Amino acid sequence: MVFYSVGPHPIPVRGIWKDGEKMNLQKGEKKFLGKAMLAAAALVGMLAFTGTRSAQADDRDRGCQRRIFKADHKLHEAVERHGWDSRQADHWRHELHEARERCWAERHRWWDEDGRRWHSDRDWDDHDHDRH
Repeated sequence: MVFYSVGPHPIPVRGIWKDGEKMNLQKGEKKFLGKAMLAAAALVGMLAFTGTRSAQADDRDRGCQRRIFKADHKLHEAVERHGWDSRQADHWRHELHEARERCWAERHRWWDEDGRRWHSDRDWDDHDHDRH
């Protein structure tokens, strides 16, 4: 190997033999580097797809939560403005039921806006807002 002397410590020049010929990687080293690069690429790919799946699940949860929140809020408004037995309250009860059904069908869970939590059982009461 060739060394350049700069200051008190010599610096090796990598890849050049004493006679000036370039040093080639041996077959074993090439295989090792190829396998290492393949493993690194596979790991990066797995991490990228794992993050995407999680982000999509969060988006679907937010969509369910948003739909249920809107229907629940509109139901409360309809009851305040038009009364418990009004056509408007019935409409938003139906919309709340549909939002809960959709979340259950897509995610097998539903958002309880009044309790501010997710439920993993199909245990909602379609008349939970009828009690005064």
